[in-house]
Amino acid sequence: MTNVQQYLDEGLRGLWYPVLASWEVHSAPVGITRLGQQIVVWRDAEGQLQALEDRCPHRGARLSMGWNLGDRIACWYHGVEVAGSGTVKDVPAVDRCPLVGEQCVRTYNVQEAHGAIFIWFGVTRDDPAQELVFPQELADSDSYSHFLCTASWDCNYQYALENVMDPMHGTYLHSSSHSMAEGDRKADMALQATDTGFLFQKEGQKGVNFDWVEFGESGAQWMRLSIPYQKRFGPGGPFWIVGMVVPEDRDHCRVFFWRIRQVEGWQRDMWRFFYRNRLEKLHWDVLEQDRVILESMAPAAREHEYLYQHDVGLSRLRRIMQKAAKQQLSQLAATPEAQ
Repeated sequence: MTNVQQYLDEGLRGLWYPVLASWEVHSAPVGITRLGQQIVVWRDAEGQLQALEDRCPHRGARLSMGWNLGDRIACWYHGVEVAGSGTVKDVPAVDRCPLVGEQCVRTYNVQEAHGAIFIWFGVTRDDPAQELVFPQELADSDSYSHFLCTASWDCNYQYALENVMDPMHGTYLHSSSHSMAEGDRKADMALQATDTGFLFQKEGQKGVNFDWVEFGESGAQWMRLSIPYQKRFGPGGPFWIVGMVVPEDRDHCRVFFWRIRQVEGWQRDMWRFFYRNRLEKLHWDVLEQDRVILESMAPAAREHEYLYQHDVGLSRLRRIMQKAAKQQLSQLAATPEAQ
């Protein structure tokens, strides 16, 4: 594959991606598709996460349809047992099978943080996983409290990223929401570089609405924003959102949004109670507006755009991703045996 946009449509590599919420993986293996790759995720006997290519080396049946034996999965089709290392441990249907002891299945680096399961997708199979560093609002669990929201959308992941990199849409698409009805419906936008990416914001308007968004890359790509909240919506000051998106395939993605307030002590309990009983439904309503508009975009919409000044942040994001895609394609061309 040499076309940069085709490569991007399937998903940029060299990143950690959230793939599932922690509560979605218990004892049974879970099969997922992320970046077009079929993966099985399960917890071993100690509760540690394991992730493998979702393919039995014998006949290609889905390992995710099999049994969790603790340190390995047994294929439902013929019982072949594969460990988290990708090594075949046993073929119970035959003695002295040459498959035993062979590493036949691709493994994935996996870690769990902040209620989500992350997998490293290297440009090549040999790429070492980078350190995953989170924005302060997630990393500082003593001062901040969060709820993770995740949903599957029937659109390319780039649409979901670009939707967040567009503060102006909140004034229109979300104008009837509980938190985005205020502020000017016209604004000039400005870019500001940061250590991990850039900040895109409305000039002359801060603390009113969805006024700014930050794109960052620190092992994973993330976006951060804050929305002013009135005191009647509980303690904690501004309402923070940290968002990430993982491509499933060219036409589907999974979005992850951590909804955050800066609260400690008794205020933490109040905020969590208030969120569950009052705010959560309102926030889902806003997210549904995003989903509906993105899933309804015209065919090949990105090929027929007429961008203007409000889209400077979107354009910067595209340039960053296209540059990374070109570098990754060059790396793949230089090391085809490591793919």
